[in-house]
Amino acid sequence: MAVLTLDQLESHLWKAADILRGSIDSSDYKHYIFGLLFYKRLCDVWEEEYEERMAKYGDAALAADPDEHRFHIPEGRFWKDVRTHTTNIGEQLNAAFHAVEDANHRLRGVFQDVDFNNKERFPDASLEKLLQHFEKHRLRNADVEPDVLGQAYEYLIERFADDSGKKGGEFYTPKMVVRLLVECLRPEEGTSIYDPTCGSGGMLLEAFHHLERQGKNARSLTLCGQEKNLNTWAIAQMNLFLHDIQDFDIARGDTLLDPKHLTGDGTKAIRTFHRVLANPPFSLKDWGHEVWSKGDRFGRDRYGCPPKSYGDLAFVQHMVASLKQDGMLGVVLPHGILFRGGAEGRIREGLLKDDLIEAVIGLAPNLFYGAGIPACILIVRKSKPKDRKGKVLFVNGAEQFIEGKAQNHLSDANVATLAKAYHDFADVDRLARVVPMAEIAGNDHNLNISRYVHLTEEEEDLDVAEEVQKLLELREQRDAAEARMMGFLRELGYLPDGE
Repeated sequence: MAVLTLDQLESHLWKAADILRGSIDSSDYKHYIFGLLFYKRLCDVWEEEYEERMAKYGDAALAADPDEHRFHIPEGRFWKDVRTHTTNIGEQLNAAFHAVEDANHRLRGVFQDVDFNNKERFPDASLEKLLQHFEKHRLRNADVEPDVLGQAYEYLIERFADDSGKKGGEFYTPKMVVRLLVECLRPEEGTSIYDPTCGSGGMLLEAFHHLERQGKNARSLTLCGQEKNLNTWAIAQMNLFLHDIQDFDIARGDTLLDPKHLTGDGTKAIRTFHRVLANPPFSLKDWGHEVWSKGDRFGRDRYGCPPKSYGDLAFVQHMVASLKQDGMLGVVLPHGILFRGGAEGRIREGLLKDDLIEAVIGLAPNLFYGAGIPACILIVRKSKPKDRKGKVLFVNGAEQFIEGKAQNHLSDANVATLAKAYHDFADVDRLARVVPMAEIAGNDHNLNISRYVHLTEEEEDLDVAEEVQKLLELREQRDAAEARMMGFLRELGYLPDGE
């Protein structure tokens, strides 16, 4: 078989969704298509490994030994076994999914929401058609490289976000915003990277791709994340696995109330990382205020407890606690955190007084699915370079975007411009300004970008006396013109003499 191209694979997987149209909501496609894709890939790669070992050892029992494979598929639960059934196909698929989970600890729960055993939704005829479609292409490593399969998977996540009308909900961040964040943080080989609200794993994968693009060893990265939504967690697991990434740990649970990445030294403290990056849900209401208001047991509330209706700065404080002393943190947030007062103002003041905030990068409006509000990227360091201490860089990206019909986008050039502004850390007209902490303190620790980087043209200072003289001259010209017009009207008989 010829090696599948990315375009061919994307088209193949999208047509699988067409088979499901009308049977289920489009927002649910991903669970079923991703589940089948993942299962088919596992079965095909296992058989590929088996054939390689048979050629090497000439011993069927040894070639099938679980120790010879990266994952185990129990006997009788392969794709080919499911295909021997023409009735109760959904029941057979479910049984195979559960068997694979039970046999592989790290895959526990990945098929959690994939239930094909509902004949009203999935009659045998429909499932037969769907499985026949998936059989058009083998998904072995020889047929489709892990990275190509992973790219097709990311494509589907984005397409399903568009198709569902829900724009991906809480777990999809526009790819170029993710790229900008990673370009600012610039992870290196051997870096540990953590996303406390990792969604489908897009930010972790972009860090991986960042090193790949530079020809560096991306597999030297340690990728960790946590995700509260069970279905989204499962997609993240599949996403990273399909990219053939081995060293990752995606935990399930509520990061603010039950963080899973802790030190193993008996203290149960928050584990720290070289790079921390995230796009937490904007202005989350039910974030755990009742618990944090009594004091966070991990001490993450160092700068105070955020208000009940806005969880943004709870996530920021968790990320600060998760950052190594020489690490960097990047987080996408709504603009409100830059200027809201009250508890958020006090937290912001504490972060600034400890000189943690290195940069505030404003993004153009309408970049995010389902959210027209403007967003920003906050860059935090516990140990700033000497020449950046006591200063904050403000980057106004309001003019950096490509306008779209329903949604704006960042181009490669936009990302390059914004990332360069951050790394250069210098004043650029209408784009960036380095502001001393004293000026920010004088503004009551308000970080609203437009206070520091202006896009409106500055008005020239007016000479009042000169402008009054111009006005008098214009008035004289007007009076002279009016007198001439009246003279003409009298000559023509329209006005009596004397008027």
